[in-house]
Amino acid sequence: MQLLHTTQQHAISSFGQPTTRTTPRSRTTTCRTFAMAGTGRFFVGGNWKCNGSKASITQLVADLNKGSFGPEVEVVVAPTFVHLGYVQANIKPDYAVAAQNCWVKKSGAFTGEVSPEMLSDLNIPWVILGHSERRALCGETNEVVGAKVRNALEEGIKVIACIGETLTQRESGDMFNVLDGQMEGIAANVDDWSKVVIAYEPVWAIGTGVVATPAQAQEVHAYLRSWLSNKIGGQTASGVRLLYGGSVNDGNCEELAGQEDVDGFLVGGASLKGDSFITICNSAKASLVA
Repeated sequence: MQLLHTTQQHAISSFGQPTTRTTPRSRTTTCRTFAMAGTGRFFVGGNWKCNGSKASITQLVADLNKGSFGPEVEVVVAPTFVHLGYVQANIKPDYAVAAQNCWVKKSGAFTGEVSPEMLSDLNIPWVILGHSERRALCGETNEVVGAKVRNALEEGIKVIACIGETLTQRESGDMFNVLDGQMEGIAANVDDWSKVVIAYEPVWAIGTGVVATPAQAQEVHAYLRSWLSNKIGGQTASGVRLLYGGSVNDGNCEELAGQEDVDGFLVGGASLKGDSFITICNSAKASLVA
């Protein structure tokens, strides 16, 4: 545990305000301080959130179908539940489809909920769980998120598990305690890490236009890699894909993708723009030469 303590102090000291640009540390120093870089295939998820009409989703799917990206990236899009069937039926097979949430229990008398069994029955391969908006707006605790993760995995649904701190938590120095607690809730419920990706989304950067600097994103991702290494072993940890989310767009994606421990993105607003999202998908090439 001494490594985690040292890592935490090092990372806290190097983080300024979210809007402050800092000089990036060298990639070699950061990587060796924390853990080995990721080895997993680059991953880009598009979280469409509570957006879309029949017309706009039809157009978005058409725009995405016109785009192309290479085999070096795995791409998943997450429409609303009401658009899930249309997207699954009409988007080209280069894309996998995810649900944005699922219920914490099996099917039953839970009005308004969607169980993992239902997603599995429809051949939906992925689900987003633990997003900060659900934690904040729906009161989902670390324990609830963990239970959802286990329930989904037991039904064969792969999970995009989200974590992230608020601005208050960051400025108070409690950021790493918050992230540790969120990771514990997830890790306690995962047996096969090949079925899980972790999306780090600082809450202060979601939909605000404020983006973590590449150095800030790298240091948190490297911290998470070290946390996983201590929890599940270095070789397994290197294969867990760590995504950055928080106002990622077609203008900043390439620099972020070049960071050693940034293995992809979970994209919000920019995923609703076909051309922008395709550009973000193709930023995977930057990770290959970093």
